[in-house]
Amino acid sequence: MHSIAVLALPDVIAYDVSLAIETFSRAPLSNGENGYKVRVCGTEPIVEAGPLWIATEHGLDGLADADTIIVPGRNDCTSPIPASVLTQLRNAYSSGTRIASICTGAFTVAAAGLLDGKRATTHWASAELFRHAFPHVLLDVNVLYVDEGQVLTSAGASAGLDLCLHMVQVDYGSAAAARAAKLAVAPLHRSGGQAQFVERNRYPTSPIEHKSELDGTLAWIEENAHHDLTLTSIAEHALTSRRTLNRKFRTETGQTPMEWVTGVRIRHAQELLERSSYSVERIGREVGFVSASNFRGLLHVQVTDSVTQPEWLVWP
Repeated sequence: MHSIAVLALPDVIAYDVSLAIETFSRAPLSNGENGYKVRVCGTEPIVEAGPLWIATEHGLDGLADADTIIVPGRNDCTSPIPASVLTQLRNAYSSGTRIASICTGAFTVAAAGLLDGKRATTHWASAELFRHAFPHVLLDVNVLYVDEGQVLTSAGASAGLDLCLHMVQVDYGSAAAARAAKLAVAPLHRSGGQAQFVERNRYPTSPIEHKSELDGTLAWIEENAHHDLTLTSIAEHALTSRRTLNRKFRTETGQTPMEWVTGVRIRHAQELLERSSYSVERIGREVGFVSASNFRGLLHVQVTDSVTQPEWLVWP
């Protein structure tokens, strides 16, 4: 029987903990027996989980002989992580234990150094903070989960279920995973990724680790995206050269300045499409797009991976 240890740190997200417990505790094999033995391990006997308190069955020593360690997210992913937790994760990884994170649990796994040089994902709302904190991780916020073999990561909330079902399939095959998915009343495979949920190019309302050189420029773009912005006009506002501006944007956002402007305009358009009765053409002009056809095309690109299209994308 495959042993699963769910790590419960203080301020853990209760949903992430319960999701892992319920999925792996209800994964029957063809002989009727469950494929997993699940235990909860914590830094202390009772840990806070938002408005709840979770009693843990084992201490951190319970991680030592687990086949898989599940690392749920925490409500405040910037909270310090006990050194003993990082040591246990590193030791477990060195001994061949599989480690999987749910939501912002990726912060804990990355802090242990287990994601450097690897692809990973986390909740889209924490993506920028993650990139600043762990620049050596190849973050992909457009997917529901990433399987790098011994270490796996998932996006937020229900994406953790997608990852858990994926691991059941890896461990026991498609039939067992299908049974687990049926008990969870969930599809075994969901098309698309979390790109459909991302609020594109939103300027952060609070500083991330430290003030960025681009803070003023990003705020200015937010307010002026509906104007005819060019690389030159943005560089002039930022009091820098176009080459330097491009370099700073690549470093801070992973995009060019004009890609950022397009993302801001798309987000503004989505907001207008959802709360106004304006035509697509008018909304495109309102947010700064000159060509209605280009605007439509860009919107479709944004939701290519969506499971279902929102009503405002069903063109008349």
